[in-house]
Amino acid sequence: MASTKRKTAQTKSARKNSSAKISGRLKQPKSPMPPQHQAKPGQEQKLKPRPHYEAPHYTGAGKLKDKVALITGADSGIGRAVAVLFAREGADVAFTFLKEEKQDANETKRAVEAEGRRAYPMMGDVREVDICREFVEQTLAEFGKLDILVNNAAFQQHQESLEELTEEQWDQTFKTNIYGYFHMTKAALPHLAEGSAIVNTGSITGLEGSKELLDYASTKGAIHAFTKSLAQNLVERGIRVNCVAPGPVWTPLNPADKEPKEVAEFGADTPFKRPAQPEEIAPAYVYFASEIDSSYVTGEILTLLGGETTAG
Repeated sequence: MASTKRKTAQTKSARKNSSAKISGRLKQPKSPMPPQHQAKPGQEQKLKPRPHYEAPHYTGAGKLKDKVALITGADSGIGRAVAVLFAREGADVAFTFLKEEKQDANETKRAVEAEGRRAYPMMGDVREVDICREFVEQTLAEFGKLDILVNNAAFQQHQESLEELTEEQWDQTFKTNIYGYFHMTKAALPHLAEGSAIVNTGSITGLEGSKELLDYASTKGAIHAFTKSLAQNLVERGIRVNCVAPGPVWTPLNPADKEPKEVAEFGADTPFKRPAQPEEIAPAYVYFASEIDSSYVTGEILTLLGGETTAG
């Protein structure tokens, strides 16, 4: 406990010192990135440059004080950044990861604990309905309640043509990206009280389509419709449902999918000329999770596109 308190104090001190140096725009890595490729599911620890998830200039305000959140796929990427900011806002965090992502999951756990909150990693695959139920049961056993569900785990694989898109890949993408959301939500719902929130991760591809991501874009469109429909279904129960739909974000998802030369140019076609960093996306999840901020907001799809203005 003393070690955790020291780390928390050091983190807060570093954040304070870093904030004091802010002047003008925040600096983030620009494209092109180093060409690279990883085997699926990809590991954040091997990504160069490392994604920025610590959000050193973000100051918590107790918006999620003593809440309990369950985040799927928070071993890395957007999920990890969301876990960190939820903890900074006062929440304890349970999160899921795959077996291959154990080392990244350990880093997420340390990052949440450095914020002075409890972290509870759970290994398993959201494609399995029984596993999804276990995730919820383990969260309740560890923390005694559940206030926020973030559906975020995803699978993505580019294919140049429909002929190359196998039934096996189609099934894996749908079972991870939309069936997983359905299973997690159905398992969590009996334990969500009035004032609770569900936040889904969509994508610009679900609004505009993507010629080489036929299955992935289809699931993201389904997630957007699922969000709006579920919001209507739960509004009288006082449970808000919203969705964050980013453009390109620097996470292991893409280097574990694309060829090295394509990874290097990832996000370069946005007006900002770069992909987003996870720490730039995570505050949107805080907004939707916080009843202080978004008590009158449900059924929304929030796009974060680096200057693009023509989504949908």
